[in-house]
Amino acid sequence: MAHFTPETFDDSLLGMLLGRTENLKNRILDKHLEPHSLTAQQFKVLIMIRRFCAQTPADLCRMLSLDSGSMTRMLDRLEQKDLLTRTRSEADRRQVRLALTQAGQALSDLLPYVGAQAMNEMVGVLEHSELATLEKILTKILVASADPITLARMAGK
Repeated sequence: MAHFTPETFDDSLLGMLLGRTENLKNRILDKHLEPHSLTAQQFKVLIMIRRFCAQTPADLCRMLSLDSGSMTRMLDRLEQKDLLTRTRSEADRRQVRLALTQAGQALSDLLPYVGAQAMNEMVGVLEHSELATLEKILTKILVASADPITLARMAGK
């Protein structure tokens, strides 16, 4: 269903609102993660490994829509913080496998608490019904676009 035309496109704030909301979420996450010396982007990598079973840098690139160079730098920083390890696959030496270290696992166990605090700060102005509607709408958009993380989450419910 077409909701926009070139003539009405400038009247819509949807794209700007979605982008600004993502920026707000990252700023709030950064604030809550500061005591753990972690950024919102690093949080996302650890969550993808912990919760969505990302096992390779390529998995993370697909899940987070990042290029391989950015991902390599991100993984370098997380490895320097002793939060993950990278090892070559025995079956295919070209492939790198990711695993959380003990420190990475301990920190990732805290991330749902930190994430919950940050999300509550961001959406605390919404009623329960409004939040449920927002989540339903965003899920519908992502399922329609075959987003792999959303589809995996829906299959797991």
